Amino acid sequence: MAPDLISFEGVVAGYGALTILNELSFATKQGEITLLIGPNGAGKSTVLKTLFGLLAPRAGAIRFKGEAVGGLKPAAMLRHGIAFVPQGRNLFPALSVRHNLELGAITLPPAQRRARFDEAIARFPHLQSRIDNQASTLSGGEQKQLEIARALQLRPDVILIDEPSIGLSPIINQQVFALLRGLADAGTSVLMVEQNVRAALAVSDRVLLLEGGRLMLDSPADTLLADPDLNRVFLGKTVAAH
Repeated sequence: MAPDLISFEGVVAGYGALTILNELSFATKQGEITLLIGPNGAGKSTVLKTLFGLLAPRAGAIRFKGEAVGGLKPAAMLRHGIAFVPQGRNLFPALSVRHNLELGAITLPPAQRRARFDEAIARFPHLQSRIDNQASTLSGGEQKQLEIARALQLRPDVILIDEPSIGLSPIINQQVFALLRGLADAGTSVLMVEQNVRAALAVSDRVLLLEGGRLMLDSPADTLLADPDLNRVFLGKTVAAH
């Protein structure tokens, strides 16, 4: 079997006096889309924030390619090859598409910046026609493409993405999910939080169900997608049956 790419080992994390992750343990493999689902407050977004270093774990271990990374800052996680696309719009709206893309590679030497910029435009050709437009003028789907393109500037091994379909039409949702599937097929692993469970399951490899900050189910995505009780599983009501 392939070695674990990311592993949480008894991780405890939260905000102030509030504990969200309760000794959470799970692992993901390279080249897969791993989908985190569960009811509101289950800890899904907290997993991404804790992994990326926006929130320090209180206990337990987080490993990436076998190396302990729990508690490292976001800049260090980027250097390790992990990028984060948060929920909502996270662009510089007054800057052009070009400048938003360039900021994704600002830490690289100038020659590499040019090469990464060219790669991004080749991967997202629709952005090329809008390259000098302000980011605020893009549609919701175009803005999400720009966020992902910017995150790819550092050629991450893993993209963490939180609710990519928020505010997007069903057609654009499909395009974004297809884009993530293509990235995974090309070797970039994806750890995704998404409320549009059926659509996300269709492009995912594995699904992790969280409830109360704990792992309640780890299943192949296609197995769960075929479950006639999917809605109740998503709400954490039928885990015992699996």
